[in-house]
Amino acid sequence: MSRKIWSFIIVSSLLVGVTIFSAMKGSIEVSAMQLLRGLFVESNEQVEIIKDLRFPRIIIALFAGAALAVSGVLFQAVMRNPLADAGVIGISSGAGFMAMFGVTLFPQLYFWSPFFAFLGGVLACLLVYSFSWKTGLNPLRIILVGIAINAMFTGLSESFVTICSYFMKSINKTSTSNITMRTWTDVEVIMTYGTIGLLIALLLGTVCNVLALQDKTARNLGFNVNGSRLLISAVAVLLASISTAIAGVIAFVGLLVPHIARRLVGSNHHVLIPFSALAGALLIVTADTLGRLLVPPNEIPASTIMAVIGGPFLIFLLRKSDRINGN
Repeated sequence: MSRKIWSFIIVSSLLVGVTIFSAMKGSIEVSAMQLLRGLFVESNEQVEIIKDLRFPRIIIALFAGAALAVSGVLFQAVMRNPLADAGVIGISSGAGFMAMFGVTLFPQLYFWSPFFAFLGGVLACLLVYSFSWKTGLNPLRIILVGIAINAMFTGLSESFVTICSYFMKSINKTSTSNITMRTWTDVEVIMTYGTIGLLIALLLGTVCNVLALQDKTARNLGFNVNGSRLLISAVAVLLASISTAIAGVIAFVGLLVPHIARRLVGSNHHVLIPFSALAGALLIVTADTLGRLLVPPNEIPASTIMAVIGGPFLIFLLRKSDRINGN
Protein backbone atom coordinates (compact mmCIF):
# COMPACT_ATOMS: atom_id res chain seq x y z
CA MET A 1 0.00 0.00 0.00
CA SER A 2 1.07 3.58 -0.62
CA ARG A 3 2.41 5.92 2.04
CA LYS A 4 -0.81 7.95 1.98
CA ILE A 5 -2.99 4.94 2.74
CA TRP A 6 -0.68 3.80 5.53
CA SER A 7 -0.73 7.33 7.00
CA PHE A 8 -4.54 7.33 7.06
CA ILE A 9 -4.65 3.84 8.61
CA ILE A 10 -2.10 4.68 11.32
CA VAL A 11 -3.62 8.05 12.26
CA SER A 12 -7.17 6.62 12.28
CA SER A 13 -6.08 3.67 14.46
CA LEU A 14 -4.26 5.98 16.88
CA LEU A 15 -7.31 8.25 17.03
CA VAL A 16 -9.61 5.36 17.95
CA GLY A 17 -7.09 4.00 20.47
CA VAL A 18 -6.42 7.35 22.19
CA THR A 19 -10.16 8.15 22.30
CA ILE A 20 -10.95 4.84 24.04
CA PHE A 21 -7.97 5.25 26.39
CA SER A 22 -9.09 8.79 27.25
CA ALA A 23 -12.58 7.52 28.09
CA MET A 24 -11.18 4.75 30.31
CA LYS A 25 -8.57 6.69 32.29
CA GLY A 26 -8.95 9.46 34.84
CA SER A 27 -10.28 9.94 38.36
CA ILE A 28 -12.70 7.11 37.55
CA GLU A 29 -11.13 4.17 35.70
CA VAL A 30 -12.89 1.33 33.92
CA SER A 31 -11.74 -1.43 31.62
CA ALA A 32 -12.59 -1.48 27.92
CA MET A 33 -15.06 -4.32 28.53
CA GLN A 34 -16.76 -2.45 31.39
CA LEU A 35 -17.02 0.63 29.19
CA LEU A 36 -18.60 -1.24 26.30
CA ARG A 37 -21.01 -3.17 28.53
CA GLY A 38 -22.02 0.01 30.36
CA LEU A 39 -22.71 1.78 27.08
CA PHE A 40 -24.53 -0.92 25.16
CA VAL A 41 -25.58 -3.81 27.45
CA GLU A 42 -26.40 -2.85 31.04
CA SER A 43 -26.41 0.26 33.18
CA ASN A 44 -23.23 0.96 35.14
CA GLU A 45 -22.94 3.87 37.58
CA GLN A 46 -19.28 4.56 36.80
CA VAL A 47 -19.88 4.45 33.06
CA GLU A 48 -22.85 6.80 33.43
CA ILE A 49 -20.60 9.32 35.21
CA ILE A 50 -17.98 8.94 32.48
CA LYS A 51 -20.65 9.40 29.82
CA ASP A 52 -21.91 12.64 31.37
CA LEU A 53 -18.57 14.19 32.34
CA ARG A 54 -15.82 12.72 30.16
CA PHE A 55 -17.55 12.04 26.85
CA PRO A 56 -18.54 15.68 26.17
CA ARG A 57 -14.96 16.92 26.55
CA ILE A 58 -13.63 14.10 24.36
CA ILE A 59 -16.10 14.89 21.58
CA ILE A 60 -15.38 18.62 21.88
CA ALA A 61 -11.63 17.92 21.71
CA LEU A 62 -12.16 15.83 18.57
CA PHE A 63 -14.17 18.49 16.76
CA ALA A 64 -12.02 21.39 17.98
CA GLY A 65 -8.82 19.69 16.81
CA ALA A 66 -10.30 18.82 13.41
CA ALA A 67 -11.71 22.33 12.94
CA LEU A 68 -8.47 24.10 13.90
CA ALA A 69 -6.30 21.86 11.72
CA VAL A 70 -8.52 22.28 8.64
CA SER A 71 -8.75 26.01 9.33
CA GLY A 72 -4.95 26.15 9.22
CA VAL A 73 -4.88 24.28 5.90
CA LEU A 74 -7.37 26.74 4.39
CA PHE A 75 -5.59 29.85 5.70
CA GLN A 76 -2.28 28.58 4.35
CA ALA A 77 -3.88 27.91 0.95
CA VAL A 78 -5.34 31.42 0.78
CA MET A 79 -2.22 33.24 1.99
CA ARG A 80 0.28 30.85 0.38
CA ASN A 81 1.98 31.03 3.74
CA PRO A 82 2.97 27.89 5.71
CA LEU A 83 3.10 30.02 8.88
CA ALA A 84 -0.60 30.99 8.83
CA ASP A 85 -2.63 29.73 11.78
CA ALA A 86 -5.81 31.07 13.36
CA GLY A 87 -4.15 31.28 16.78
CA VAL A 88 -0.94 32.91 15.59
CA ILE A 89 -2.52 35.59 13.38
CA GLY A 90 -5.15 36.65 15.90
CA ILE A 91 -8.30 35.07 14.43
CA SER A 92 -8.92 32.92 17.52
CA SER A 93 -8.41 35.77 19.98
CA GLY A 94 -10.82 37.98 18.01
CA ALA A 95 -13.37 35.17 17.94
CA GLY A 96 -12.88 34.52 21.65
CA PHE A 97 -13.40 38.16 22.57
CA MET A 98 -16.61 38.53 20.59
CA ALA A 99 -18.02 35.20 21.83
CA MET A 100 -17.35 36.20 25.43
CA PHE A 101 -18.75 39.69 24.83
CA GLY A 102 -21.95 38.45 23.18
CA VAL A 103 -22.73 35.56 25.52
CA THR A 104 -21.97 37.62 28.64
CA LEU A 105 -24.34 40.40 27.61
CA PHE A 106 -26.96 38.02 26.13
CA PRO A 107 -26.68 34.70 28.03
CA GLN A 108 -29.99 33.49 26.57
CA LEU A 109 -28.28 33.41 23.15
CA TYR A 110 -25.64 30.85 24.19
CA PHE A 111 -26.42 28.57 21.23
CA TRP A 112 -25.50 31.50 18.99
CA SER A 113 -22.05 31.90 20.55
CA PRO A 114 -20.39 30.55 17.35
CA PHE A 115 -22.11 33.38 15.45
CA PHE A 116 -20.63 36.00 17.80
CA ALA A 117 -17.26 34.24 17.53
CA PHE A 118 -17.54 34.22 13.73
CA LEU A 119 -18.09 37.99 13.69
CA GLY A 120 -14.99 38.46 15.85
CA GLY A 121 -12.98 36.14 13.62
CA VAL A 122 -14.07 38.00 10.50
CA LEU A 123 -13.10 41.33 12.08
CA ALA A 124 -9.66 40.00 13.07
CA CYS A 125 -9.17 38.47 9.61
CA LEU A 126 -10.05 41.77 7.88
CA LEU A 127 -7.60 43.63 10.11
CA VAL A 128 -4.82 41.17 9.36
CA TYR A 129 -5.45 41.30 5.61
CA SER A 130 -5.73 45.09 5.47
CA PHE A 131 -2.62 45.81 7.55
CA SER A 132 -0.52 43.05 5.94
CA TRP A 133 -1.27 43.94 2.32
CA LYS A 134 1.50 45.85 0.58
CA THR A 135 1.68 44.80 -3.09
CA GLY A 136 1.02 41.28 -1.82
CA LEU A 137 0.82 39.22 1.34
CA ASN A 138 4.30 38.91 2.82
CA PRO A 139 4.55 35.85 5.14
CA LEU A 140 6.58 37.59 7.83
CA ARG A 141 4.39 40.71 7.73
CA ILE A 142 1.29 38.56 8.25
CA ILE A 143 2.85 36.99 11.35
CA LEU A 144 3.93 40.34 12.82
CA VAL A 145 0.56 41.99 12.17
CA GLY A 146 -1.22 38.87 13.46
CA ILE A 147 0.76 38.96 16.71
CA ALA A 148 -0.25 42.61 17.18
CA ILE A 149 -3.93 41.83 16.47
CA ASN A 150 -3.74 38.86 18.83
CA ALA A 151 -2.29 41.04 21.59
CA MET A 152 -4.98 43.69 21.03
CA PHE A 153 -7.91 41.27 21.32
CA THR A 154 -6.28 39.47 24.27
CA GLY A 155 -5.99 42.82 26.04
CA LEU A 156 -9.60 43.65 25.22
CA SER A 157 -10.72 40.27 26.61
CA GLU A 158 -8.83 40.77 29.87
CA SER A 159 -10.15 44.32 30.23
CA PHE A 160 -13.70 43.14 29.59
CA VAL A 161 -13.37 40.42 32.24
CA THR A 162 -12.03 42.96 34.76
CA ILE A 163 -14.82 45.44 34.08
CA CYS A 164 -17.58 42.81 34.16
CA SER A 165 -16.26 41.30 37.39
CA TYR A 166 -17.42 44.46 39.19
CA PHE A 167 -20.98 44.06 37.94
CA MET A 168 -21.51 40.33 37.42
CA LYS A 169 -20.93 37.29 39.64
CA SER A 170 -19.79 35.14 36.71
CA ILE A 171 -18.59 35.60 33.16
CA ASN A 172 -18.14 33.26 30.22
CA LYS A 173 -14.35 33.23 29.87
CA THR A 174 -14.19 31.94 26.32
CA SER A 175 -10.71 33.39 25.86
CA THR A 176 -9.24 30.82 28.22
CA SER A 177 -8.90 27.30 26.92
CA ASN A 178 -10.06 24.57 29.22
CA ILE A 179 -12.69 22.06 28.13
CA THR A 180 -13.32 20.79 31.65
CA MET A 181 -16.98 20.56 32.71
CA ARG A 182 -18.34 20.96 29.19
CA THR A 183 -21.86 19.67 28.74
CA TRP A 184 -23.87 17.95 26.02
CA THR A 185 -25.23 21.38 25.08
CA ASP A 186 -21.68 22.41 24.16
CA VAL A 187 -21.33 19.18 22.19
CA GLU A 188 -24.51 19.95 20.28
CA VAL A 189 -23.24 23.41 19.35
CA ILE A 190 -19.79 22.36 18.14
CA MET A 191 -21.12 19.30 16.32
CA THR A 192 -23.79 21.33 14.51
CA TYR A 193 -21.56 24.13 13.26
CA GLY A 194 -18.39 22.03 13.07
CA THR A 195 -19.94 19.42 10.80
CA ILE A 196 -21.20 22.12 8.43
CA GLY A 197 -17.80 23.83 8.29
CA LEU A 198 -15.84 20.60 7.78
CA LEU A 199 -18.17 19.37 5.03
CA ILE A 200 -17.84 22.67 3.15
CA ALA A 201 -14.05 22.51 3.56
CA LEU A 202 -13.98 19.03 2.02
CA LEU A 203 -15.72 20.45 -1.06
CA LEU A 204 -13.07 23.18 -1.46
CA GLY A 205 -10.16 20.86 -2.31
CA THR A 206 -10.14 21.74 -6.00
CA VAL A 207 -10.34 25.48 -5.27
CA CYS A 208 -7.40 25.25 -2.86
CA ASN A 209 -5.35 23.33 -5.42
CA VAL A 210 -5.98 26.00 -8.07
CA LEU A 211 -4.95 28.77 -5.65
CA ALA A 212 -1.53 27.09 -5.44
CA LEU A 213 -0.96 28.36 -8.99
CA GLN A 214 0.11 31.92 -9.75
CA ASP A 215 -2.85 34.33 -9.77
CA LYS A 216 -2.27 35.18 -13.43
CA THR A 217 -2.34 31.50 -14.43
CA ALA A 218 -5.49 30.87 -12.41
CA ARG A 219 -7.25 33.85 -13.99
CA ASN A 220 -6.27 32.67 -17.47
CA LEU A 221 -8.06 29.43 -16.62
CA GLY A 222 -11.20 31.45 -15.93
CA PHE A 223 -10.87 31.15 -12.18
CA ASN A 224 -12.27 33.83 -9.83
CA VAL A 225 -9.23 34.21 -7.58
CA ASN A 226 -10.49 36.95 -5.26
CA GLY A 227 -13.91 35.36 -4.82
CA SER A 228 -12.32 32.01 -4.03
CA ARG A 229 -10.03 33.59 -1.44
CA LEU A 230 -13.00 35.24 0.26
CA LEU A 231 -14.97 31.97 0.33
CA ILE A 232 -12.09 29.90 1.72
CA SER A 233 -11.24 32.60 4.28
CA ALA A 234 -14.88 32.64 5.45
CA VAL A 235 -14.90 28.86 5.95
CA ALA A 236 -11.53 28.99 7.74
CA VAL A 237 -12.77 31.74 10.06
CA LEU A 238 -15.97 29.75 10.70
CA LEU A 239 -14.02 26.64 11.73
CA ALA A 240 -11.62 28.57 13.96
CA SER A 241 -14.51 30.51 15.52
CA ILE A 242 -16.50 27.36 16.30
CA SER A 243 -13.55 25.84 18.11
CA THR A 244 -12.79 29.05 20.01
CA ALA A 245 -16.41 29.57 21.07
CA ILE A 246 -16.58 26.15 22.77
CA ALA A 247 -13.00 25.05 23.53
CA GLY A 248 -11.33 28.44 23.93
CA VAL A 249 -8.19 29.73 22.23
CA ILE A 250 -5.81 26.91 21.26
CA ALA A 251 -2.88 28.11 19.18
CA PHE A 252 -0.49 26.27 16.83
CA VAL A 253 -2.81 23.38 15.86
CA GLY A 254 -3.36 24.86 12.41
CA LEU A 255 0.39 25.43 12.11
CA LEU A 256 1.69 22.09 13.34
CA VAL A 257 -0.77 19.63 11.78
CA PRO A 258 -0.81 20.82 8.12
CA HIS A 259 2.99 21.01 8.02
CA ILE A 260 3.38 17.40 9.17
CA ALA A 261 0.43 16.26 7.03
CA ARG A 262 2.04 17.61 3.84
CA ARG A 263 5.13 15.52 4.50
CA LEU A 264 2.99 12.40 4.94
CA VAL A 265 0.27 12.73 2.28
CA GLY A 266 1.45 15.53 -0.02
CA SER A 267 -0.10 18.87 -0.96
CA ASN A 268 -3.21 17.69 -2.81
CA HIS A 269 -5.99 19.29 -0.76
CA HIS A 270 -8.46 16.52 -1.59
CA VAL A 271 -6.26 14.30 0.61
CA LEU A 272 -4.66 16.93 2.84
CA ILE A 273 -7.92 18.32 4.27
CA PRO A 274 -9.44 15.03 5.54
CA PHE A 275 -6.06 13.80 6.80
CA SER A 276 -5.47 17.07 8.67
CA ALA A 277 -8.92 16.76 10.26
CA LEU A 278 -8.06 13.30 11.60
CA ALA A 279 -4.57 14.37 12.74
CA GLY A 280 -5.88 17.54 14.40
CA ALA A 281 -8.50 15.56 16.31
CA LEU A 282 -5.81 13.10 17.42
CA LEU A 283 -3.51 15.91 18.56
CA ILE A 284 -6.06 17.72 20.75
CA VAL A 285 -7.53 14.55 22.27
CA THR A 286 -3.99 13.45 23.13
CA ALA A 287 -3.09 16.87 24.59
CA ASP A 288 -6.29 16.98 26.67
CA THR A 289 -5.77 13.41 27.91
CA LEU A 290 -2.17 14.15 28.91
CA GLY A 291 -3.33 17.33 30.65
CA ARG A 292 -5.78 15.29 32.74
CA LEU A 293 -3.39 12.49 33.64
CA LEU A 294 0.04 14.09 34.14
CA VAL A 295 -0.50 15.88 37.48
CA PRO A 296 -3.77 14.62 39.02
CA PRO A 297 -5.96 15.96 40.54
CA ASN A 298 -4.81 19.16 38.80
CA GLU A 299 -5.14 19.58 35.05
CA ILE A 300 -2.98 21.21 32.40
CA PRO A 301 -5.10 22.89 29.68
CA ALA A 302 -4.62 21.57 26.15
CA SER A 303 -3.72 25.11 25.05
CA THR A 304 -0.75 25.12 27.44
CA ILE A 305 0.56 21.83 26.08
CA MET A 306 0.12 23.11 22.50
CA ALA A 307 1.98 26.32 23.36
CA VAL A 308 4.93 24.31 24.69
CA ILE A 309 5.01 22.26 21.47
CA GLY A 310 3.98 24.93 18.96
CA GLY A 311 6.17 27.85 20.06
CA PRO A 312 9.49 26.16 19.21
CA PHE A 313 7.91 24.74 16.04
CA LEU A 314 6.99 28.25 14.84
CA ILE A 315 10.57 29.44 15.47
CA PHE A 316 11.84 26.46 13.47
CA LEU A 317 9.55 27.29 10.53
CA LEU A 318 10.56 30.96 10.63
CA ARG A 319 14.26 30.05 10.48
CA LYS A 320 13.57 27.57 7.68
CA SER A 321 11.64 30.25 5.78
CA ASP A 322 14.57 32.64 6.11
CA ARG A 323 16.95 30.04 4.68
CA ILE A 324 14.61 29.37 1.75
CA ASN A 325 14.31 33.09 0.98
CA GLY A 326 18.06 33.59 1.24
CA ASN A 327 17.95 35.87 4.27
